[in-house]
Amino acid sequence: MEWFTDDGYWLGRLIFQRGLAALYLVAFLSSANQFRALIGERGMQPVPRFVAAVPFRRSPSIFHLHYSDRFFAIVAWTGVALSAALVAGAADRVPLWASMLLWALLWALYVSIVNVGQTWYAFMWESLLLEAGFLAIFLGNEHTAPPVLVLWMLRWLLFRLEFGAGMIKMRGDPCWRDLTCLYYHHETQPMPGPLSRLFHRLPRPLHRAETAANHCAQLVVPVVLFAPQPAASAAAGVIVVTQLWLVASGNFAWLNWLAMLLALTAVDGALAAAVLPLPGPPAFAAPPAWYQGIVLAVTVVVALLSYWPVRNLLSRQQVMNTSFNPLHLVNTYGAFGSVGRIRHEVVIEGTDEQEITDETVWKEYGFKGKPGDPRRLPPQVAPYHLRLDWLMWFAAISPGYARPWFGAFVGLLLENDRATLKLLRDNPFPASPPACIRARLYRYAFTDRSERRRTRARWHRTLLGDFLPPVTKAR
Repeated sequence: MEWFTDDGYWLGRLIFQRGLAALYLVAFLSSANQFRALIGERGMQPVPRFVAAVPFRRSPSIFHLHYSDRFFAIVAWTGVALSAALVAGAADRVPLWASMLLWALLWALYVSIVNVGQTWYAFMWESLLLEAGFLAIFLGNEHTAPPVLVLWMLRWLLFRLEFGAGMIKMRGDPCWRDLTCLYYHHETQPMPGPLSRLFHRLPRPLHRAETAANHCAQLVVPVVLFAPQPAASAAAGVIVVTQLWLVASGNFAWLNWLAMLLALTAVDGALAAAVLPLPGPPAFAAPPAWYQGIVLAVTVVVALLSYWPVRNLLSRQQVMNTSFNPLHLVNTYGAFGSVGRIRHEVVIEGTDEQEITDETVWKEYGFKGKPGDPRRLPPQVAPYHLRLDWLMWFAAISPGYARPWFGAFVGLLLENDRATLKLLRDNPFPASPPACIRARLYRYAFTDRSERRRTRARWHRTLLGDFLPPVTKAR
């Protein structure tokens, strides 16, 4: 059965499966901790309203059958527990069919969440996790050697992720072609990390080299994934290194970590064992006929569904991060087709004064991840996903991004809604709700060395105007 299985990739499979389960755990935990304020019954975009308007066939989810906040919490915490069990190796302690059912259940639970998550789950890493999670169902466990067809489908996924991102850049913002985008990106990216200011302050020639290396990593290296070994393993290594660079320079939820896990499935274990003290592969049983048949069928399905992503990849009107089927089975990816030159931030303030005057004292709400207090060091939160913080970045770009949810968010703050306040780092009104809230738009820029020494601030901010004029709770 060498055409079907290859024990040289058993260690890559093991790392991928345990790592994928860990990322599932993070994703479910993120949902469990944030859903009530975002999509709960009293949230900014309630699931009951969504499922009443969108039919099951367009967004398959168990929440079409029943929704309550308690039921959603049960689903999310079940996902956390099942993910933890798979991290601990539960899938390798049961028969092959049971292992596949465990992975299938995990995938079904998360696709149910994503398909009712609306704006809050419209990120590329959600679809990427679901597509990788679907393929993991058929990757087998320690009872069988890794199926070659599934390994190739994982490489195909990684290729589309990287090459799609490279093509959208070359077709998009001219700064990618003249190698100047990284003059701005580290400062204007959605959620900077603790090292982002240092990356931004690198010499411009190094930024140009960084951009050129990015093009090579996304447009050339992914093609080598399909080359014979050891070239494919070397390509995988380059992808891992570039993803670690991205991890150090910003916060992109679990995107970079999942890309690295996908890359490791292309590493030939025999080659790795020649340079590292790795154990040899265990003894595998011959794959059962029913399993071979399922893997073949899934391969055909993925090949057929790949038509739409390939057509999009070849199109001059390429779109980013699109699912062509409601189950997110084979998707198209891409990021930063355009890069902002100026960073805008929405700062939300409240007051407990009933009458607004020029002397009114306004107090600022603090967010867990996004920039606010100019002195605060941007935190490292990835692979955890702070959904509200990310949407606030989009809101600062254009009020249109915030229209579906921002008004409800402000209304919940005016009530001191407990679930909403849990999404924030600082609540300046712990005893009673504010009487009035406003939102102001600022320009943020990293301080230079002299200003940093003088003010201890990491950001310099300039007021541009009102994003939302003062509002009070409706009576």
